[in-house]
Amino acid sequence: MTIVSRRTLLRGSLAAGLAGPALFAAESARAAGPIVKPLPPGLFNVFGTNAETRWESLRGTGYHTPIDRFFVRNHTSTPLIDHRTWRLDVHGSGVRRPLRLSYADLRALPAREVSAFIECTGNGRSFFTSQQGQTVSGTAWKLGAVGVARWRGVPLSRVLGLAGVKREAVDVMPVGLDAEWVDGSVNRGHVRRPFPIAKALDDVLLAYEMNGEPLPPDHGFPVRVVVPSWIGIASIKWVGSIEVSSEPLSSPWDTNYYRLFGPSHPAEGSAPLTEQVVKSAFELPFPATVGAGPQQLTGRSWSGGGRIRRVEVSTDGTTWRRATPHGAAGRDGWLRWSVPWRPEPGTYQLRARAVDEHGHTQPEQTEFNRLGYLFDAVVRHPVTVV
Repeated sequence: MTIVSRRTLLRGSLAAGLAGPALFAAESARAAGPIVKPLPPGLFNVFGTNAETRWESLRGTGYHTPIDRFFVRNHTSTPLIDHRTWRLDVHGSGVRRPLRLSYADLRALPAREVSAFIECTGNGRSFFTSQQGQTVSGTAWKLGAVGVARWRGVPLSRVLGLAGVKREAVDVMPVGLDAEWVDGSVNRGHVRRPFPIAKALDDVLLAYEMNGEPLPPDHGFPVRVVVPSWIGIASIKWVGSIEVSSEPLSSPWDTNYYRLFGPSHPAEGSAPLTEQVVKSAFELPFPATVGAGPQQLTGRSWSGGGRIRRVEVSTDGTTWRRATPHGAAGRDGWLRWSVPWRPEPGTYQLRARAVDEHGHTQPEQTEFNRLGYLFDAVVRHPVTVV
């Protein structure tokens, strides 16, 4: 596997017939920094190695999040990897035949396409402080660390089948090719996190396309893992190897992090986190200023626990109205919705709450955890009407 310059990456992609708008955007983004694609302030709030989508930029964009405004979560910096030398190694005590696949090998296998959200586990973290008055650590995301894309690739189950999964296999751990991550003075190694073999054989995808284009560098080129409905850390970007084990696997990303730590949890933390929680967001700036008079409030709701069945909106802090759904609710995606509003000048706190098909809903307050994970409470969205 080779890390290459932007220019070399582009030339190689052109030669392979892979160039698209996303790759041209990567080539034009010459500014030094941990993220390759342009980050205009109208589309993103930037937090160092991370970039949060501004929700107002999604209004009118359709179901899938455009690549140019899909959030970025990096531990270090986006690597630029030459797909011609990239290899995927499948190995471990849980397979009979260790396997090495090239990019061309993977693309030659039968493909599948899914629409699914990927969401950082800390999405909404800032509201622990701003709404609940609690101090937590980590990137102060509002609600923009989420996006839904149309992912195309090879089911992980097919690749594991080629490697001959043993009956006693229990865990699968993809490993990323980005730089090793140092937390303080501790080198945690390459980003990696295990999940059960049952999940691996169910709906996990090795994706090489996003919204009909080759994956852009910031989103995992040449290949990433997509684990539908689970917390974002499970969907390892720039995957280079996958260990399949007949013994339980672990990494810092399911022991030191991505558990719930706090007074309501054991000293070692909760069990490793898996599914995402229910959330809702308005397609408005935060805070927002709008004009008086009739208008449509629009937003989206999603859940790792199932399709969204109902969304309610409150504009006065007391009463709730049923929002009108637009399109179908995706199993691993979101539901778009709207509600009419005719405000007078003044200040308001808009609220939206959703219920999924299994009855999971949004509480008034999320139970505290020190790392600020899984904020699912109803967010109070400040709006000034002029």
